Amino acid sequence: MSVLPDRSGKVCPQCKRSLPVTEFHRNRRRADGLGYCCKACAIARSAASRRRRGVAPARKPAEPVGHGLKWCPDCEQVKALEEFRSTTRRASGRHSYCKPCHNARGKETVQRLYGGSREYHLRRRYGIGQREFDELLAEQGGVCAVCGDPDPEHVDHDHRTGWVRGILCFNCNGGLGQFRDSPTRLARAITYLRGTTWQRVLIHPGVFQMCSPTRGRPPSRHS
Repeated sequence: MSVLPDRSGKVCPQCKRSLPVTEFHRNRRRADGLGYCCKACAIARSAASRRRRGVAPARKPAEPVGHGLKWCPDCEQVKALEEFRSTTRRASGRHSYCKPCHNARGKETVQRLYGGSREYHLRRRYGIGQREFDELLAEQGGVCAVCGDPDPEHVDHDHRTGWVRGILCFNCNGGLGQFRDSPTRLARAITYLRGTTWQRVLIHPGVFQMCSPTRGRPPSRHS
């Protein structure tokens, strides 16, 4: 039989004080749903950790910020809450940095960890890097695996398994997607094209007429 945690208060294991649960940060990963130590001790522990790692202390606004506003520590400007991206991970419901600074930090991280957005997107979406892309394209002779056009740039993958199948040009990659990667639909499309091709039919010596084997009528003169 499990014992439910006491929601009226909790003893901080660091300062040994019995405090209300409102004095503890929320932590879903712990059994009681609260942080290990109280907010004051958590802040002190975080500051000590930053000093050990040589990280500059967190900056704070020089003056109190009014209701509906938020201070961005990167550009050091006070902006409306709408200028900050929403998030469920913070009690305020907003990220620490405004949208331009948030985007700039994201680009810097992508550049630092992956060397650029191309490498980042390839690894995040397909699980391969530019080196694997180039090797696969070389195995295809440097051309689209479907139509043979040179210098294709799009990775084709199985949407069910996520496995990469090859490198295709824009049109072939989009075409497979429009046909939902279905061999049956593609086979029917081939049958349709072969069965509806307009042909020249001899109706009198030296006289031909364009007609379709399925519709039996010539195309419009304006087509």
